[in-house]
Amino acid sequence: MEQVEVVVIGAGQAGLSSAYHLRRFGFEPLVLDAGDGPGGAWRHRSPSLTMDKVHGIFDLPGIRRPDAADGTRPAAEVVPEYYADYERRAGLAVVRPVAVSAVRGEGTRLVVTSDAGEWAARAVVNATGTWTRPYWPYYPGAGEFAGRQLHYAAYQGPAEFAGRRVIVVGGGASAMHVLSEIGGVAAARTWVTRRPPVWRDDDFDEDARREAVALVEERVRQGLPPQSVVGVTGLSHTPVVRRALADGTLRREPMFARITEHGVRWADGRETAADVIVWATGFRSALDHLAPLRLREPGGGIKVDGTRVAREPRLQLVGYGPSASTVGANRAGRAAAVNVRDLLRGTRAGGGDPLSPGVAQPAA
Repeated sequence: MEQVEVVVIGAGQAGLSSAYHLRRFGFEPLVLDAGDGPGGAWRHRSPSLTMDKVHGIFDLPGIRRPDAADGTRPAAEVVPEYYADYERRAGLAVVRPVAVSAVRGEGTRLVVTSDAGEWAARAVVNATGTWTRPYWPYYPGAGEFAGRQLHYAAYQGPAEFAGRRVIVVGGGASAMHVLSEIGGVAAARTWVTRRPPVWRDDDFDEDARREAVALVEERVRQGLPPQSVVGVTGLSHTPVVRRALADGTLRREPMFARITEHGVRWADGRETAADVIVWATGFRSALDHLAPLRLREPGGGIKVDGTRVAREPRLQLVGYGPSASTVGANRAGRAAAVNVRDLLRGTRAGGGDPLSPGVAQPAA
């Protein structure tokens, strides 16, 4: 078992931001990533999600994206190219593909277990995101449906829905993406949400963003599961949304009561036939590998102060709660690096640091 100072799990935006700032503080973090290549979750997005449809991709710290990105190119190509260049230019040593199965406490270290070996770290930054944990809500009759059901994570563009009657469930940006593309392709489309959507007509300026982050942050401080970003911010009139509004797609129906063999039925007896149900119902944090640390609070979430986990201060969570947004991920990366620096250099305990930053220690 190799002993290292810091392990960063995940090389999406939050993980790369954390690793960048850790290097600036003099550490050489070991970055483990489950993907076959750079790009994080962006590698898996639909080819139909082009750069001109994407709202709010922020530059990683220190190195800007090229300004001349072609808006018609898929984000699944452009963003991974940027991340690959960023890893190289920032000097980040990313080891992939590595699937981490567990993190456990062992003495003064956190042991990271993976399919590529084990590392004993003095601190761990977890940046595993949400893409691998699509959320499928249960509704009565789901097993009876004779058509196709898929989560947004498996959506690959509108062509496969040609001539189909499609129901899209969800009130966030993912649902907007699907609805805006299947118009004129699908034979019929129905948009269903649990709550009426809240539309933002303002520019969602810096003050509004701070207020939204504060609301999400308060939940994680209390140990409650993070609320969805759209649940706090509402839906903005992005190019995708404006397109869907213009073609009459965004006529919302309340949530149905059950799924039938050939469609869905509402509580008042109304029925709508469907060939496909798309569950654009979001994602949950991919944290199963942290189960050995027993971090969950009675409220079901993990109590986090900024990025530091209350029950395990050697662990930082980035891309969780208030840092789940693209702008929040950058800020969280620096905050996590500051916390790790203070922990490893003994400033919190007021003592000295027996190890020098960036030097791997021999196995015990």
